[in-house]
Amino acid sequence: MKPLPPSLREKKRYLLIEGKNLKENVDKAILEFIGVLGMAKVCPKWIKLNENRGILSVNRESLHFVKGAFVLFPKKIEVKKVSGTLKKLKKEF
Repeated sequence: MKPLPPSLREKKRYLLIEGKNLKENVDKAILEFIGVLGMAKVCPKWIKLNENRGILSVNRESLHFVKGAFVLFPKKIEVKKVSGTLKKLKKEF
């Protein structure tokens, strides 16, 4: 099977996030604000995760929905930086 050409691949953005209990709170925030179908479109994947910081990969078209979900969530989830490459975010992580 041939790999997908770059024009058909999903474009991603990487978010540097700070907050408490990130693994559970990020999923809850996205599900409450966008729903199950939106969660499938966002396609969130954890790249790196510590206690209070993490790097999350999301779909480029749904970046504003994810940021909005974090703002509306009652517990504090703060987006420190958004980048198109992991190399830049790993320096700050």
